Amino acid sequence: MNFEVTIRPDEGYYLGGTFVFSFQISPIYPHEAPKVKCKTKVYHPNIDLEGNVCLNILREDWKPVLNINTIIYGLYHLFTEPNHEDPLNHDAAAVLRDNPKMFESNVRRAMAGGYVGQTFFPRCI
Repeated sequence: MNFEVTIRPDEGYYLGGTFVFSFQISPIYPHEAPKVKCKTKVYHPNIDLEGNVCLNILREDWKPVLNINTIIYGLYHLFTEPNHEDPLNHDAAAVLRDNPKMFESNVRRAMAGGYVGQTFFPRCI
């Protein structure tokens, strides 16, 4: 089974953004975590430019008692509390860690549709 989920954070750096995630559910779910990708290109320490998501419950912390709602809550939490300590986008993580005001500016520029460094981000607000 495949489907998409749209997340619209109502607080934090990503307020006002719209982010689409694809879910692929294995035939052996819930014994295997769904495969989740971010289809919206986003400047985020825990989501790389190919849409891979760093969320522990999608990897080593997955347990069959977890469900789709748990994953959606975890994805939402990535937008309200990005984590620079477990990054996929190391550049974004370093900026978040070292200069939160610059990180906020970069997020706003990316969400408005613009360049951060050499990378273009399509508008998502």
